[in-house]
Amino acid sequence: MRLTAWIAAAVLIVDQISKYVVVHLMGLDRVGAIEVLPPWLNFRMAWNQGVNFGLFAGEDALTRWGLIALALVIVVWVWRWIARDGAAGRGLRVSAGLLIGGALGNVIDRLAYGAVADFLNMSLPFWRNPFSFNVADIAIFVGAVGLVFLSGETGAKRRR
Repeated sequence: MRLTAWIAAAVLIVDQISKYVVVHLMGLDRVGAIEVLPPWLNFRMAWNQGVNFGLFAGEDALTRWGLIALALVIVVWVWRWIARDGAAGRGLRVSAGLLIGGALGNVIDRLAYGAVADFLNMSLPFWRNPFSFNVADIAIFVGAVGLVFLSGETGAKRRR
């Protein structure tokens, strides 16, 4: 469990520092966009009140607190699952840490700002991506994919 906790803490710290630097120190919340390596990488401010790609977005308190509660339930469930699974391999524990750290990073945003601070935007010369994301979103995605693909490992170990 120590590995999962360290990964979660690292993701949480990197996520919150990156948001603070870009939003507050670089003033992205005021300027709206900063071209870093156009079109490949840009900072574009987006306050996401929903989940990925703004799904389930709502400006009311019920949506905000519902998404906070959902994220915390998922964090507790994943933590307990990994803690109880003595056969969980290193990859599964890392994946759990990524998901937990990312989810907690976005929960902090919802508590502090009322929405998640998304700022990373990646596009191509012939296609402009309208969506922004953040470090927590990357960690959640990679962690969830890892949990899906690596969860079969523990079942195979038990059958041996």
